Amino acid sequence: MSGEAAIVRRQLGREPRGTWRVAVRCSFGYPTVIATPSRLPEGEPFPTLYWLTCPHLLDAVGQLESAGEVDAWAARLAGDVELANRMRAADAAYRVARAAESGGSDACAAVGIAGQRDPLGTKCLHAHVAAALAGINDPIGESILGSLARECEDQRCSEGATDSE
Repeated sequence: MSGEAAIVRRQLGREPRGTWRVAVRCSFGYPTVIATPSRLPEGEPFPTLYWLTCPHLLDAVGQLESAGEVDAWAARLAGDVELANRMRAADAAYRVARAAESGGSDACAAVGIAGQRDPLGTKCLHAHVAAALAGINDPIGESILGSLARECEDQRCSEGATDSE
């Protein structure tokens, strides 16, 4: 197993599904977001293009989800036409990026960010943060990132790393 694979496995607490590459790194050089094609090696469609791996951000975003931020974002999108239009554009950009990551053919073209058919559907803030970090102009992810420290101060991803990895 490569050193990077071991780090991502530790970050997630499990093996990531399918093939992937590091799409974004923190300033310490550790993976923050991985990118995956839209089809797993066994042929199963897999809609998650960008996967957040940073333990610091996973924890922080998880706390926001537990505090009801998913529903709050759904309400904001329903009540703000400009925000909704920005989200539709982000969803379209995500689908284009997923097709590119998948070699031009998107096995999950019917769904967008977080596997949602409706671009205004909101269920996983982690997916929006990962998309924003990877360069998608996702207004949900960008707003959340603006309210959090983007990375830890303790290089926690170095824990358990060895020179042999």
